[in-house]
Amino acid sequence: MPGRPSSHTRTQVVVVGGGPAGLMLSHLLAHSGIDSVVLDTRSAEEIENTHRAGILERDSVRLLVESGASARVLRDGHEHQGIDLRFAGVSHRIDFQALVGASCWLYPQTEVFVDLHGARTRDGSDLRYGLATTQVVEFDDVARVRYEDSAGQVHEVEGDLVVGADGSRGSARGLVEDRHQYFREYPYAWFGVLVQAPASAPELVYARSPHGFALISQRTSDIQRMYFQCDPTEDPRSWSDDRIWEQLQLRLAGEDGFRLHEGPVIERTVLPFRSFVQTPLRHRRLLLAGDAGHTVPPTGAKGLNLALADVRVLAEVIEQTSRTGDLTSLDAYTPRALDRVWRAQHFSYWMTTMLHSSPEASDYDEERQLAELRGVVSSTAGSAYLAEGYTGWPQR
Repeated sequence: MPGRPSSHTRTQVVVVGGGPAGLMLSHLLAHSGIDSVVLDTRSAEEIENTHRAGILERDSVRLLVESGASARVLRDGHEHQGIDLRFAGVSHRIDFQALVGASCWLYPQTEVFVDLHGARTRDGSDLRYGLATTQVVEFDDVARVRYEDSAGQVHEVEGDLVVGADGSRGSARGLVEDRHQYFREYPYAWFGVLVQAPASAPELVYARSPHGFALISQRTSDIQRMYFQCDPTEDPRSWSDDRIWEQLQLRLAGEDGFRLHEGPVIERTVLPFRSFVQTPLRHRRLLLAGDAGHTVPPTGAKGLNLALADVRVLAEVIEQTSRTGDLTSLDAYTPRALDRVWRAQHFSYWMTTMLHSSPEASDYDEERQLAELRGVVSSTAGSAYLAEGYTGWPQR
């Protein structure tokens, strides 16, 4: 980044990325007496107004509450004690509480951001949003990040460590030397809509039909989030409200007469599917967290939960390093984080391939898929596996 820095800040940890992962890390580090500076090219308002999915595992809720970041999740979030798997026109409830004694919470990611941003702001934390650019320029003997503000002035922040929590499109992951990257692309995407309508079901409905997958979720009493499987090249602007509702109703139709409550479509987007893991998640004084190190398809509701699990582990190893001054404590981060990441990769892949129709699927594939779903809902062990994976494996 050209230009001599007009200011220099010294801190202990520089966090590049001020979404929920970066803010939660800063919040947890503050509990251990470790200073941080958070940098993001987006404005706080932009992040707050970007609608994202929001299913929180039990330990994600526990982390928010016990760290003091949010009590609101318990008051305003919606506890879901199960989901419906719907196939062949019939719904089958997977009762999380009866199977594994756990729940998940419907609580949008934007609300998690609001809670964390509020907590960090009240604590007087150094949060710098709306930057023009950020660049990690050194992470060998010291961590150094330069950024350009909205007025074109260059600034520098120096720390003992730098954490890349800048997402799947950020630059931090590319700085890790000798990295290995695992990819999987999927031949389908989700057409996501926000609709102004009352809730059609009390809990999430995952529907598999010969016409493709659909997911029925909720947001508020009069705003709902719904998805249906589509081609990744689909243009959401070309879809009328009537055409969207026709597809959704078709995929939920069944012998029980279930129908969705309809209303105006107020937002539509196409979400591509991909799986990605990078290893290692640490190189010298640089560490990766959240989508910077891994992404999963949204079917298993794991993205935000993995990011929060990452930073919980990362805060522990950074606290140990800060206490001892020994950077080798950071070596534990990659294996601990990736153990959960790969389990989530498997769970998300399993849910995705079990519920979606591949464009190349044969009659054999269709029948095998239905047999798998029947096996899950008719077996206590099969249902418990889904329930445990969905609500989240106990943290280690």
